[in-house]
Amino acid sequence: MKSFDVVQKVGEFEVSARVVPVGADLLVILTGGRAHIGAVAIAQPRPSISDAGAISSTSSVFTRVGHKEDVVSRAMSEELSKALNMVVTVVAGLHWDNLKAEDIGLIVEICGTISKGIIAVIKEAVEA
Repeated sequence: MKSFDVVQKVGEFEVSARVVPVGADLLVILTGGRAHIGAVAIAQPRPSISDAGAISSTSSVFTRVGHKEDVVSRAMSEELSKALNMVVTVVAGLHWDNLKAEDIGLIVEICGTISKGIIAVIKEAVEA
């Protein structure tokens, strides 16, 4: 599989994910607004605690002081790791000035949509 991009724009907010296969693992560089590195999350698949037949994920996150990208980097890395059964690292840097609470909610939703798009692309590539 080759690297690919997933971009989602809603209103004034555009978020981009550069998806890079790294051996059997996956690296996602998530940026929006003024790009930077605000948080890094790595998730590893594991058997679910509540259902031994299912895959879950455990993550670790490093967040720069004053940054809030830990929320989206953790959620995305865990969702991708669980759905794709692979180690996933998400490097996130999202910044827009003067965001309101509803803006933040919308950006989180955009990131969730991007996660689903990444899963669809990879599953399609595996099935091809």
